[in-house]
Amino acid sequence: MTEPVFQAPSALRPEHPVPRSLSGLVAEFGLDHRGGIDEVEVSGVSLDSRSIEAGDLYIGMPGRNAHGASFAGVARDSGAVAVLTDEAGAELAAESGLPVVITSDVRVALGDVAAWVYRTLEDPPTLLGVTGTNGKTSVVYILSAILGQLGVVSGLSSTAERRIGSLAVTSRLTTPEATELHGMLARMREAEVRTVAIEVSAQALSRHRIDGVVFDVVGFTNLSHDHLDDYADMDEYFRAKLELFQPDRARRAVVTVDSEWGSRLVAESRIPVVTLATRPGIEAEWTMTLTEEAAGHTEFVLEGPGSQRLQTRIPLLGWFMAANAALAIVMLVEAGYDVDVIAHALERDGGIDVFIPGRAELISGGRGPLVYIDYGHSPDAFENTLAAIRKFARGRIIMVFGADGDRDASKRVDMGAIAARGSDVVVVTDFHPRFEDPAAIRATLVGAARAAVPEREIYEVADPRAAFREALAHAQDGDVILYAGPGHEDYHEVAGEKLPYSARDDARLALMEAGWL
Repeated sequence: MTEPVFQAPSALRPEHPVPRSLSGLVAEFGLDHRGGIDEVEVSGVSLDSRSIEAGDLYIGMPGRNAHGASFAGVARDSGAVAVLTDEAGAELAAESGLPVVITSDVRVALGDVAAWVYRTLEDPPTLLGVTGTNGKTSVVYILSAILGQLGVVSGLSSTAERRIGSLAVTSRLTTPEATELHGMLARMREAEVRTVAIEVSAQALSRHRIDGVVFDVVGFTNLSHDHLDDYADMDEYFRAKLELFQPDRARRAVVTVDSEWGSRLVAESRIPVVTLATRPGIEAEWTMTLTEEAAGHTEFVLEGPGSQRLQTRIPLLGWFMAANAALAIVMLVEAGYDVDVIAHALERDGGIDVFIPGRAELISGGRGPLVYIDYGHSPDAFENTLAAIRKFARGRIIMVFGADGDRDASKRVDMGAIAARGSDVVVVTDFHPRFEDPAAIRATLVGAARAAVPEREIYEVADPRAAFREALAHAQDGDVILYAGPGHEDYHEVAGEKLPYSARDDARLALMEAGWL
């Protein structure tokens, strides 16, 4: 497995855009405008006045603290040739001297406008979308890995990165804004990408980030307690996900039916659905059965209609990673790839050749404790990962974790309780406190852990660097340390400032300091 090549954070855009007339845009969507538009051509779309490129249509979006149209002058100075905004924004953008195109709801219009400018509906690649609470990123990477093993030029968009082959840029959102998404798809068309895997969050659906895109196949992993700061309850959260399973969003779907949420999704979907079960005793068209679970890999058998069968392994721990792989394979079958061809490629390569940054990533060496860095930050993710580790751990499980500030606080008690029940030593630390009091967040987690298992060995260490070293000080050869939360991220957010911090790099450094690497 080879880690992808990373480049500095930026948006992927076409290198050779074909301009389109602003008058054509106005006519296509029946929009009002102010100023001369007849000689104006646009070659890109941008929401950020600081990221404008010459020829861009600048999007003046109303925001929480200011209207984006207020920055039309800045956008003009950077090369923008026109502004798309609403009536209120049109007044603000007038001073820029740029022609202004007016729509009643900028966010609703954005996806279709970006698709038109970048021509992403013309000869599109096969599009695969993945949604659910946990596992989205893993499925997207597994899809990309298997496609590579099949010799298919592919692209991906995930929480961690956007990637075309070895070209990668760091992600700022799980699913990019529509402007960035369509620019990325246009760039992928230039690279002759045949299939694209895209992680689709509930927020992306609610906020129109994937407008202008119709997926060939979408997949559903699971639904569990998370994001209740954005949604009133689990039912509203579910309905946000359900939007992906509509004819204007996708053509076909593969749904994991291990839970009632999956079964409900099948019942309420308005597109053809194929079902997948990854737990024993659940009826589905495809079933996944575990054959081996180990510290560095998981083996499974996947069986489907017409005696279709595939046996392989994934170089990651846990049944949930096998479930993610099974979902990816069935999605590829639904997209037109032959299961026997997939099986042959995986058998040839000794399994799925995938690297997923910060997802149950084993970073330790051959001596000392096993150390996993993971992005999981929900009760369900904690429970599944700890249960998977318990199956092979020879010694104690030591868990390091914190909880997001200014995010769903209702899950914190469950996180603390599950950590205490599933591990032998708990180390609570700070994890993106943002504008909340980090001590109060830690107190909730520690209190929940103590209430769940009063005798549990618990340490509270605010600094994440010191917290990991505290965990390491209690570890011996044969123990397992799970550092959950930061995953692939390279910052620690405190009071509005993103401080440089990589749990992966720092844990490796601590292991070297302790003589384990």
